[in-house]
Amino acid sequence: MGSVIVKQERFTAATYLLFSNNRRNQYVMRRKSGEKIWIGGTCPIRQVLDRFGDKWSILIIELLSHEGKLRFSEIAQTIGDISQKMLTVTLRSLESDGLIIRQFYPEIPPRVEYELSELGKSLVPHIQQLAAWGHTHMDKILENRKRFEEKQQSKTAY
Repeated sequence: MGSVIVKQERFTAATYLLFSNNRRNQYVMRRKSGEKIWIGGTCPIRQVLDRFGDKWSILIIELLSHEGKLRFSEIAQTIGDISQKMLTVTLRSLESDGLIIRQFYPEIPPRVEYELSELGKSLVPHIQQLAAWGHTHMDKILENRKRFEEKQQSKTAY
């Protein structure tokens, strides 16, 4: 079965097409030149951003990079405001991507520890660079947000 365009949206610089192929939807950006850029489905950029776009993954990776092996309860206590369900979901996602290793000990009570895998450790410098960029530029970002809000409020005042 070939690809079928099921949705098309027009933007200023490009046309975005949603292809349905073998029951998987893949987003494609097609430039005016005809060049295709995959932005969904199996796109590596999209896959990575989807993983780290959540609220907790980067915090957990950063925590494990500083503390080493931690039990579930230690992660929960250190982060503080994460629910047990959300922590479980996030840890399973990170484990499924091979970024953390889960070690189960059949004791009474059962003990489970989490630590970064080699793949997860290779990600830490990039997260730290992103954090450093954020620290460097946070004042400017907050200033821009404030200016934007003021501009939006002045538009709605008329």
